[in-house]
Amino acid sequence: RTVHTGCHFPANASTRIIMSGKIFTPTNQIRLTNVAVVRQKKCGKRFEIACFKNKVVSWRKGTETDIDEVLQTHTVFSNVSKGTLANKADLIEAFGTDDMDAVCIEILKKGELQVSREERDVQQEQSTKEIAMIVSEKCVDPDTKKPFSVAQIERAMADIHFSFNAAKTPKQQALEVIKGLKEKFPIERAQMTVRIVVPGKEGKAVKPQLMEHISKVESDDWTGDALELVGAIDPGAYRAIDDIVRASTKGRGSVEILSVKNVDVGDREL
Repeated sequence: RTVHTGCHFPANASTRIIMSGKIFTPTNQIRLTNVAVVRQKKCGKRFEIACFKNKVVSWRKGTETDIDEVLQTHTVFSNVSKGTLANKADLIEAFGTDDMDAVCIEILKKGELQVSREERDVQQEQSTKEIAMIVSEKCVDPDTKKPFSVAQIERAMADIHFSFNAAKTPKQQALEVIKGLKEKFPIERAQMTVRIVVPGKEGKAVKPQLMEHISKVESDDWTGDALELVGAIDPGAYRAIDDIVRASTKGRGSVEILSVKNVDVGDREL
């Protein structure tokens, strides 16, 4: 006997018959492929949803907003591979509702995307290279101001025994890598060049504070009645400088980025 569950199936999904808590695919139809399972454990029970591969990450990043493009079926399972549906009482106990759409969205948000060992290795390799690229873009040799190649950074990351953490973004881990590399190699964040303009008497008042954040002053002039400073700063100091200028001038001053990354031409051996 066919049990109607109220599930919505995408047009490109196979029609399936649900019987006795099991999902069966008729032999004359194509089985669903390209399945990604998202799993969440609550109240000692396992809950899973069947999604399209690559769509889960897109949905979590906000680039995919149509839930029907993410879910293979608006159904919650205790085991997707066996086709076993989640028990209604278990859903209510764990999620406070048996509304399939609501539970699917929560699992999609908080659940763990299941990937094979091979997929995990590929993802880790790609993410590690992305981290190395970020470090390469942000750092230079402190003496020569020359950049490091991605391959050099990858070798250096291996030397400090870098371990990829899937729970953190590549940018977060890149900053941690830079900190670790500084302990062993001559490397620093590439500085940026800014022009700071502070009008009137505020210029004299805040100049000492601004100078604390400038690594190298390229020019220090008064244009009309405004202080104009051009110098190299650490990227992390930009916000502090901007806050000082905004607070002291009430929006009349400015901080302009002239160069995002000050580097010399050619790679440096690490």
